[in-house]
Amino acid sequence: MWFFARDPVRDFPFELSPDPPEGGPPGPWVLHRGRKKATGSPVSIFVYDVKPGADEQTQVAKAAFKRLKTLRHPNILAYIDGLETDKCLHVVTEAVTPLKMYLKERAEAGGLKELELSWGLHQIVKALSFLVNDCSLIHNNVCMAAVFVDRAGEWKLGGLDYMYSSQGNGGGPPRKGVPELEQYDPPELADGSGRAVREKWSADMWRLGCLIWEVFNGSLPRAAALRNPGKIPKSLVPHYCELVGANPKVRPNPARFLQNCRAPGGFLNNRFVETNLFLEEIQIKEPAEKQKFFQELSKSLDSFPEDFCRHKVLPQLLTAFEFGSAGAVVLTPLFKVGKFLNAEEYQQKIIPVVVKMFSSTDRAMRIRLLQQMEQFIQYLDEPTVNTQIFPHVVHGFLDTNPAIREQTVKSMLLLAPKLNEANLNVELMKHFARLQAKDEQGPIRCNTTVCLGKIGSYLSASTRHRVLTSAFSRATKDPFAPSRVAGVLGFAATHNLYSMNDCAHKILPVLCGLTVDPEKSVRDQAFKAIRSFLSQLESVSEDPTQLAEVEKDVHAASSPGMGGAAASWAGWAVTGVSSLTSKLIRAHPAAAPAETNVPQRPTPEGLPAPAPTLVPATPATPGPWETQEEGTDTADDSSAADRWDDEDWGSLEQEAESVLVQQEDWSTGGQASRAGQTSSLDVKSPESDWSSWDAEGSWEQGWQDPSPPEPPPEGTRLASEYNWGGPEPSDKGDPFAALSARRETGAQLRPDSWGDDNWEGLETENRQGKAELARKKREERRREMEAKRAEKKAAKGPMKLGTRKLD
Repeated sequence: MWFFARDPVRDFPFELSPDPPEGGPPGPWVLHRGRKKATGSPVSIFVYDVKPGADEQTQVAKAAFKRLKTLRHPNILAYIDGLETDKCLHVVTEAVTPLKMYLKERAEAGGLKELELSWGLHQIVKALSFLVNDCSLIHNNVCMAAVFVDRAGEWKLGGLDYMYSSQGNGGGPPRKGVPELEQYDPPELADGSGRAVREKWSADMWRLGCLIWEVFNGSLPRAAALRNPGKIPKSLVPHYCELVGANPKVRPNPARFLQNCRAPGGFLNNRFVETNLFLEEIQIKEPAEKQKFFQELSKSLDSFPEDFCRHKVLPQLLTAFEFGSAGAVVLTPLFKVGKFLNAEEYQQKIIPVVVKMFSSTDRAMRIRLLQQMEQFIQYLDEPTVNTQIFPHVVHGFLDTNPAIREQTVKSMLLLAPKLNEANLNVELMKHFARLQAKDEQGPIRCNTTVCLGKIGSYLSASTRHRVLTSAFSRATKDPFAPSRVAGVLGFAATHNLYSMNDCAHKILPVLCGLTVDPEKSVRDQAFKAIRSFLSQLESVSEDPTQLAEVEKDVHAASSPGMGGAAASWAGWAVTGVSSLTSKLIRAHPAAAPAETNVPQRPTPEGLPAPAPTLVPATPATPGPWETQEEGTDTADDSSAADRWDDEDWGSLEQEAESVLVQQEDWSTGGQASRAGQTSSLDVKSPESDWSSWDAEGSWEQGWQDPSPPEPPPEGTRLASEYNWGGPEPSDKGDPFAALSARRETGAQLRPDSWGDDNWEGLETENRQGKAELARKKREERRREMEAKRAEKKAAKGPMKLGTRKLD
C-alpha cells in the first residue's frame, strides 16, 4: 500500500489571488491579496519563502509570525491564520492595503482630509502606547512601510519583525540589515556617540516623528529633512518637534503625546476622533449617552469618510438597534449611511432592520419610518411590502395621535405603486373612506383627499369608477375649506379617468355649486376646473370621433404612467398640511382641540340641507392650502421632525390594551351609560366603524340621487281632489285643520312658514323631549343588563380560570 504525503499549501483554507503582489514592508515578506476558499471573503496573505543560507532572516520572519499571532489589539494588524512549512511561511490577516499605496490612491481621488489623518495617527500612537506601557515591548520598526489600512480606513500597525523586549530578557534589538529601515533610527543610535537611551520609548517616538513627516510630506529622503516641518499642520508642529528632538529624554511617552494632542485646539481634538472613541466604548456607555450620541451623529456624517461610514458606523448602528435600547434615534443616521451602499448591500443590511422596525410598537420609531420612507422604498419589493410592512402600517389609520394618522396617509403615496389588488382597492379604500368622512381633524381629511387624487391612477378601473367621483364630491361638501379645495383639485388631477357622461351629469353639477362658496380659494379652483371640463366636453361635441381618445384611460387597467399627467395639471402637495397639523398638535398636546360651528354653504335644490358639522379650530392660514409645488414646506417638516423625540408618544401596546378594555366595556353594556355624553362622531368604536362601513362609511352612501318619496298613508286625499275655488261650494270642512293641529303640537313643521311661529320654544321643547326619551332608554337598558348579570351570577357558580369578572 502506498501513502502519498499531503501538500499543506494545497490543503490551506486560503488561496492567493492571481493579481500581482502589493509589495510589503521592507524585508523578506511579500504581501498578496487572497480569499477564504469557503466563503470567498477577502484577506491579506504575507508570504515568506525560505531560502538557503538566510538563517538569520528566517529566524526574524518566524519571530514576527509568533509576535503577530500572540498580540491582539484593535490598532495592531489582526491575525487570522497561518501556515509554516520548511519552504515557506504564510501569515493570513484581515484585508489591508499598505499605507503608502493607500495615500497614493486617495491623493489621485482628491486627497485625504485632516480628519482621517488625525484618526489614523491616533490609532498608531495608541498601538505604540499599548506595546510600550502594557507589554514592555519596543516596536523598533515604526515607519510608513509598517502601517496598513483596512477597508474602513482604520490604520493598523504591523511590521513586527524587529520587535524586542524593553526589559532585556530577550536580548538586544535584532540586526535589521536593510538600509531603507536604518534611516529611521534615532541619532543616538546612528552617530555612535555612546549616548544612552534614557527612556524605553525614546527610539520609537523618534520613528513616530518620521512617520508623521512622511504622511504629510511624502517619503523621507534623509534624516536632515526632519528639521523642516513642511506641510505638517500648525497645531501638530509643537508636538512633532518634541518627537524629533535630539535629546531622547524630552521625547514624550506615547500616552502623554496623545493627551497633549487631545487638549483644546490640538490636532487630535475634533469631532471625528471623538466619534471613533465613543464607538469603541459604546457597549459600556449609559443609555442616555447613547441617545445623545446618535441624535448628534447624523449632523456629522456628511463630513466623515464614506468608507468609515459604511464599515465602521453602520455595523455599530445595526448592533445598537439589535441589542441595545437606542430606539428611533438610530433611524436618521442609519438611512444617511445607507446612501453609501449599493442595492445588494442595502437588501442584506438595511431592509431586514426596516421590516423589523415596522413591527415595533414605539410611536416615535413608527413616525420616523413613515417620514423617511422615500429613502428606502425603492429597495422594498412588492411581496415584502404587502405581507410584512403594509399590515403594520395600516394600524396608523386607527391611531389616536393625529400626527401618526396624517403621516400614515402621506406614506401611501409611496406604498401605493407596490400594493396588490386587495390591499390597494379594498383595504386602503376602506380606511380612506372612514378618514374622509369621520376624522375630526380637518387637515387629515384634506390630506386623505389629496392622497387619493395622487394614487387614483393606480386603482383598478372598477374601483376608480366607484370611488373617485363619490370621494371628491364628499370632499367638496366638507366644512374645512382646504378639504373643499382638495376635492376640486382631485377632480382636476384625475380628469382623464372620467367618462364624458360622468363629467356632465356628476362632476360639473358639483363644481358649479362651489362657484358660490364662501371661500375665494375654493371658487377660484372651481372655475378653473369647470373651464377645463367644459373645454373637454366642447371638443368632443365638435368632433365626436375624439370620444374614444378622450376616454382611453377610463376603463384602462391601473398604470403608474397615468399619474404623470395628473401631477403636471395640478401641482398640489401634502407638505403644507403637515406643518399645520404639527403646529396644531404641539399647540394642544393634551386637551382636545376646540370645536366651532362652521356656516354651511348653500346646497342644491332637492337635497336636504346637511346639519352643521363640528370641526377643530385651526389657524386661518389659507396660503399653504393653495396649489403649490412639491416641497414648499420642507423646512417646516424637517424642523418638526427634529422635535419628534421631545414628544411623549407612548407605546402602541398601551394603546392596544386601552382598546381591549373599551371593547370589554362595550360587551357588558358600558356603552349605554355613555350614549348621551358623546357626539355621533366620537361614539363609534373601531369595530363599529368596520362592521358598519358598507352602511355608513362607503363613499356611495349619501351622494346618489334622492330616493323617491314614500306613498301617503291610506285614506289621505290628494290636493287635486279638492275644489279650490270652483263655482260649486264645498260642503266639507277645512281639509288642513288636521295639519294645523299637528303643527301646533310641534310634531310636524311646514317648510314654507317662516317667522310666524315661536321657533325657539319648539326647538327647546323638541330637545327636551329627545333628552327625556334618551334618558328613559338608558334607564331601561341598565335595568335589563343588571337582570342579566344577576341571572348569570346565580347560574354559573364559582369563577373559572381565564374568565373575566363582570362586577
